[in-house]
Parts: sequence; structure tokens; C-alpha cells
Amino acid sequence: MEIEQSLSPVPVPKDPPKIHRLDESVVNRIAAGEVIQRPVSAVKELVENSLDAHSTSINVVVKDGGLKLIQVSDDGHGIRYEDLPILCERHTTSKLSTYEDLQSIKSMGFRGEALASMTYVAHVTVTTITEGQLHGYRVSYRDGVMVEQPKACAAVKGTQIMIENLFYNMIARRKTLQNSSDDYSKIIDLLCRFSIHHINVSFSCRKHGAARADVHSVATSSRLDSIRSVYGVSVSRNLIKIEASDSDPSSSVFDMNGFISNSNYIAKKTTMVLFINDRLVECSALKRALEIVYAATLPKASKPFVYMSIVLPPEHIDVNVHPTKREVSLLNQEIIVDKIQMAVESKLRSSDEAKIFHEQVHLKLGSEAQYLNFSYRSRIF
Repeated sequence: MEIEQSLSPVPVPKDPPKIHRLDESVVNRIAAGEVIQRPVSAVKELVENSLDAHSTSINVVVKDGGLKLIQVSDDGHGIRYEDLPILCERHTTSKLSTYEDLQSIKSMGFRGEALASMTYVAHVTVTTITEGQLHGYRVSYRDGVMVEQPKACAAVKGTQIMIENLFYNMIARRKTLQNSSDDYSKIIDLLCRFSIHHINVSFSCRKHGAARADVHSVATSSRLDSIRSVYGVSVSRNLIKIEASDSDPSSSVFDMNGFISNSNYIAKKTTMVLFINDRLVECSALKRALEIVYAATLPKASKPFVYMSIVLPPEHIDVNVHPTKREVSLLNQEIIVDKIQMAVESKLRSSDEAKIFHEQVHLKLGSEAQYLNFSYRSRIF
């Protein structure tokens, strides 16, 4: 009898639930949680803004993995005083005017969502100065609007943005991000990736209160020097230059250059740093294709280090795929991946054959030297 009662159907309301509009603040907070998923998401958006501002120096300071504080300072062109009132409103941007502009977009940002999203889940303060001004301005934002009018202040060239108490109003999200060391390592990894691509920009990242930076790269003209500075000699000395391109409009149009690890590079996981049209992105199809090549060609070095920069015509790439801009869609992606895969395979095979040849020559020369030495000693005796 008790079982029958527990399995009895739940009464269904006669009328369907009423549809109503969500309050705008609820909508904005939901959207913000998608754009700014964790502290490293905020750092990525701010650093990309700094790059769009033509900065040559970008410095990041982090406290408690970014939950207490994220501070990004640059020496870019700054923000105009008259733009400050709408700076953190949703869908306000200096990088896009019409939808068609997406076909030729070159800036990192374009959606006009990142800064606005941060104001809905954190306390945001902006300090900025433009060229020719005698002083800068500081202003705080909450929920997309200025808390009060901008105040004049002393400032150095560029912009500084402080994000404090990230996810203070999203309890569940904040609890899942309590491991500050994990998020700080993600931020470090992000800055390392930016620094080996944008070699004309100096980057630094440190914990709040620390004297020493955990990332410190200086502008250089050599990509390999930048990789050596950031990832160490053990990585840079085992890299091979790689290039591939295609200019056939009927199949694919692209230009790729970068560095890939050789048979001496041994690691527990693949490191793939991929930039497409200067945008840091992920491409699981390309990563998988390269891992397959390495597993077949260099089984003992099957977890490679890969840095690649791919340039395509702007109209051949769709950057408006995901709110975080982490993924992009490419025209003729399968063909491009196949051609890059073949180029990598050819380079690895020729490199490995050259290595085997050099080892055999060295071995042969060593054997001959031993024989000559033995013959000489025999004559003496």
C-alpha cells in the first residue's frame, strides 16, 4: 500500500505556466556568467583590449587567483573622457559599427560585452589618460553604469582596469573557484601564450604583494628567443621551424608558420599555442590531427609542443561563434587541417631521418677511430 502511494502521479496544473519577461538585471547577470566564466576569462578579455589599444607593455597583478583582484595596466592609447559614461554598457564598442564589419574585423574584441559583463559580477574601476591630457580620470562601475562622475587624477600613459571581488553575487560560482592556485596557473599559462606571439609587446604577471613577477617577457625581434625566455631552453632547443601555405581559391587560402618539437622533446601532455589572424583560439580538429602524426612518426615524443600562427583572409573566418571568442569557424577547415598535418608529417620525417643519418655517421666515425687506434697500438707492441 505504501509503495502504491509513493508511485502515485504528481498532480499536473490545469493551466500552463505563464511566460513573463525577465528583469534586465537578471538577463545581464546570466549573460555575464557566460562571458566571464572564471578569472582567467576576465584577464583574457582585458589583455585583448590592451592589445587592441596598441599597447607595448601590459602588466597583470592578481590576488587570490583573481577572485579578490585582477589589475591590468597598459600603455595604450587610453579611453576618451566623453566615452567613459557608456564604456561599460552592454554592446558599446569602438571596433564595430555594422554587422558587415565582422567580415573584415581585425581587433580582438568586437561584441561590446566583456567590460559590461564584469560590472555585473564584480566591482570595476577604470583609470585612464589619453595623449596630450594633463591628467587622467578614474571612474567606478556597477551593473553597466557609472557609480559617480569621473574624477580627475594623476595617471601614467594608457589605462588601468581593476576588477575586485569577482563573482561576489554568484555564490555557487565563487565556491567552485576557491582553489586560487589553480586559477593563477591558468592566468600564467594565458600570459605565456600571448607573450610568444605578440613578441613586440612586453608582458608581466605577478601575485599582489610579490616583488618578483612569475611571467616577465620583454619585446624582442626573435620568436625563438621569446619562447626560450618564457618556456625555457629545454623547450626552445628542441624546436623545428614549420611553414605551410596555399593560395588556391578553389580549395583553401592560408599562410602558416611556427615551431614544432622534435624527437628529443619529451612531455606528459601536449602544449598547443594557436593563433589565427592574431587571435588566441582553440582548434580540437587540428590538435588531434597533429597528435596523430606525432604518435605515428615519433612514438616516444608523442606529446608535442606546438606554436602556430595561421593567417587567412578575414572573410574566410567566422569569429562570432562563442561568447568567449575562444573558438572560430574556418572556411575549408578540413582542407587546411589536412595540409598542415601533411606539412608537419613531412618535416618530422625529414628531421628524424637526418637525426638517424647523423647518428649513423657518428657511430661509423667512432668505430673507425677505435679501429685506427687499435691498429696503431698493435704496431707499437
